[in-house]
Amino acid sequence: MTSAGVPSESIVERAVERSAAVQRSRLRIAKQVLQMLDAARRLIAATGDEFTTQDLVTEAGVALQTFYRYFASKDELLMAVIGDAMTDACEYWAAAGAEIPDPIARLRYYITSTLDRLGSDNQSAAMSRFVVSTRWRLHRLFPAELAEAEKPFVDLVRAGVNEAVDAGQLNPADAEHDSWFVSELTRSVYHYYAFADHTQSELDLIKEQLWRFCLTALGGKIQAEKGVAQ
Repeated sequence: MTSAGVPSESIVERAVERSAAVQRSRLRIAKQVLQMLDAARRLIAATGDEFTTQDLVTEAGVALQTFYRYFASKDELLMAVIGDAMTDACEYWAAAGAEIPDPIARLRYYITSTLDRLGSDNQSAAMSRFVVSTRWRLHRLFPAELAEAEKPFVDLVRAGVNEAVDAGQLNPADAEHDSWFVSELTRSVYHYYAFADHTQSELDLIKEQLWRFCLTALGGKIQAEKGVAQ
């Protein structure tokens, strides 16, 4: 420190270097974690969750000690995969929903789009089955962490419900809790059809029935003569 109370140049330089080192460390950590998550998704698409930690690090191209630096177990990694997939999906739905001007139509999109993933490509279908088959086991082990991982969808539905309430299109008894119940019902339907055989036409019908049930539960109305919700 100089006599004027200003840090000396050498102190400032060391501080800057430490800051740069921290940034490089964070980038390295982010890269390694992303490598492992991407590797896990590839293995899930091929074998579900029937892979070992050694399979994972081999696929990711990282050392076993690197894996344990960030995850205490394979189950923690699987939890991260579920949370990452949920966040990505909700960010996509939120961005697409922002282009829908009508609040009730936007909420319908949020709810029914979850089932669209069941009829998409093989990798999405494999991820859906993985989430369903793994979720309840992880729920027993990490209930609080799983709730946090699934929270983005609950928040998305809650935001959609509140927007429709503000627009006078819905009148739920309890917007906060009803949004959670709608989210859980949507999740249950998704879980069922992830494994149940179905055609695309059957899935389209289920989407319509799911929406009508949720709409009625939230205090909305159906225009029967037009076959559309209001």
